[in-house]
Amino acid sequence: MVKGLQVDHAFNGVQASLLHAAAWRKSGYSSPSGNCVEVAKLTDGVALRNSRFPDGPALIFTSAEWDAFLRGVKDGGFG
Repeated sequence: MVKGLQVDHAFNGVQASLLHAAAWRKSGYSSPSGNCVEVAKLTDGVALRNSRFPDGPALIFTSAEWDAFLRGVKDGGFG
């Protein structure tokens, strides 16, 4: 969790390295070539970044948006 950083204070495309307190976690489905996604919990949501470009842009999702995405994945909505 990023203390003091709420989703409404972050924006899509924010430079991921500006999320100083973010604890980035790499996907368990990462490929050996290093092509993977990393996620960090925010106060009220999550941030995603490309692990190959840690200073690149991050996508920011509210908790509701992230929960809806995960439900869609579990329900096979993106197959």
